[in-house]
Amino acid sequence: MDRKQLIKKYFNFFKSKNHKEIPNTSLIPENDPTTLFISAGMHPIVPYLLGQKHPLGKRLMNAQKCIRTGDIEEVGDSTHHTFFEMIGNWSLGDYFKKEAIEMSFEFLTKHLKIPVQRLAVTCFAGNKDALKDNEAAEAWKSLGIQKERIAFLGKEDNWWGPAGKTGPCGPCTEMFYWSPNKIPAPKKFDPKDERWVEIWNDVLMQYNKDEEGNYNEASQKNIDTGMGVERTVAILNNLEDDYEAEMWKLIIKKIEKLSGKKYKGNKRTMRIIADHIKASVFIIADGITSSNTEQGYVLRRLIRRAIRYGREIGLRDFTYKVAEPVFKIYNDYSKLQKNKKHILQELEKEEEKFNLSLEKGMRIFNGWERKIKEGFRKNRKKIKWSKGKYLLKGKEAFLLYQSYGFPLEMTIELAKEKNIKVDEKGFKKELKKHQELSRTATEGRFKSGLADDSEATTKLHTATHLLLAALRKILNDKNILQKGSNITSERLRLDFSFPRKLTNEELQKVEDLVNAQIQRGCEVIREEMTPKQAKEKGATGIFNAKYGEVVSVYTIKNCSKEICSGPHVKNTSELGHFKIKKEESSSSGVRRIKAILK
Repeated sequence: MDRKQLIKKYFNFFKSKNHKEIPNTSLIPENDPTTLFISAGMHPIVPYLLGQKHPLGKRLMNAQKCIRTGDIEEVGDSTHHTFFEMIGNWSLGDYFKKEAIEMSFEFLTKHLKIPVQRLAVTCFAGNKDALKDNEAAEAWKSLGIQKERIAFLGKEDNWWGPAGKTGPCGPCTEMFYWSPNKIPAPKKFDPKDERWVEIWNDVLMQYNKDEEGNYNEASQKNIDTGMGVERTVAILNNLEDDYEAEMWKLIIKKIEKLSGKKYKGNKRTMRIIADHIKASVFIIADGITSSNTEQGYVLRRLIRRAIRYGREIGLRDFTYKVAEPVFKIYNDYSKLQKNKKHILQELEKEEEKFNLSLEKGMRIFNGWERKIKEGFRKNRKKIKWSKGKYLLKGKEAFLLYQSYGFPLEMTIELAKEKNIKVDEKGFKKELKKHQELSRTATEGRFKSGLADDSEATTKLHTATHLLLAALRKILNDKNILQKGSNITSERLRLDFSFPRKLTNEELQKVEDLVNAQIQRGCEVIREEMTPKQAKEKGATGIFNAKYGEVVSVYTIKNCSKEICSGPHVKNTSELGHFKIKKEESSSSGVRRIKAILK
């Protein structure tokens, strides 16, 4: 079974359970300041988990492309990936634990034909805030999972959320598969045994955490599930290595051909290259280019890490060549095909740039190495000494990182070869002085949580609609499109298509028009309709995207009409005074405005 067959089978099964398919969205979150990338299928439906009504109903499903950067150091083993597809199903206040577990079990055993003898599960062990999840365990037992195959784990393993300080949260129940084909699964499940591979996670959103830190029974109990396509496809094909599955095989073969080396003796290196190049292709396809900030930095880090490992097996000028098979494997993603030329050019350009800085950086490093060792020999008592190794200062490591694009781990590895220790604490101290560039995709950057539907962000969300409408009118360009947005409780940020910098006069006119619409007290109306009806009524949206059968359309009278999931105020008079703080370039052909409400 390949990835397309698995996704189709999943959709057919949950369609029979009255679930509706929702779109596979961009990797770049819209109106969510807490993450750089979509890292789970649930991200696009967060407002509905919080209680907002979804146009397609209470039972949903999708296949969502995801990026997780928290596992970059783990990539290289047989199961971790930066880019992956996640299939999932949701219940928004409809069915709960027992039904969700029964559906999961039925799909795994009857439709994927996975023997129950190779399955085990974990449930929440309970703590001072929430009870032990005996309900989930009993549901598994009733389906034939032996008690020896059920493990109760603590909050660090079997609890989700809340994403911020408050909000929906609850226990998880995770499903594991015994991966070895030649060794029978042990009778008793040991979660620490890595031969048990997690394949599915059911999040049981039973509680709501309030501002006082109390966990209360939620008024709307939700189900959120996620199954990794890559791992499941490997399992269904009796593979113990994900990278031998069809979504990796062509990429690995390309690396073998270019390097003249075999996968068998270079598994970790080739996995890292294949993973990072694939992830980079999808990130570039969603409009990101390499830079030293946010998503662009993650992209740059992935490409440069792939280049570094490529050198270990003799690869030069290879990234765009390794990327070629990705377009064939994922030929069902039209965005990849449409942007293929641009994607390959970006990879080639970034590799050329890093090759130049790599040579310069290596000269700097080699010079420091000589000075460190010469200085130590002359001043043995004065030079800082750590565990028998020479020490490279944190500031020097940071210079390689900031000016020459050397990830810290690359500097550490280079230094280790020369018996030099890197002052990592000093490096981190320097890093704190600059904008956080990495790991924010999983750690979150604002205290507002995964989705902040506070009064402040709701107002700014509506203000964003007013801003976009004002830009189209003042600049006399109806084709201006929203290219991205990011809203916190303090400010809004709108990226929009436009070829030049706006003049101060134009910015003032835009600001004045937004404030005029606020003062006018325009009613904000939400309607549900088909995408076709929305288009016919003049609603703006990217209509070549895959919408569901019903969408929400928000109309601000005499101003704008847009497809949007909300939330919004009921009248623009609630917004206060709008003020543009900054206008700048975001990328080629895209401008960025930051604004506030006073």
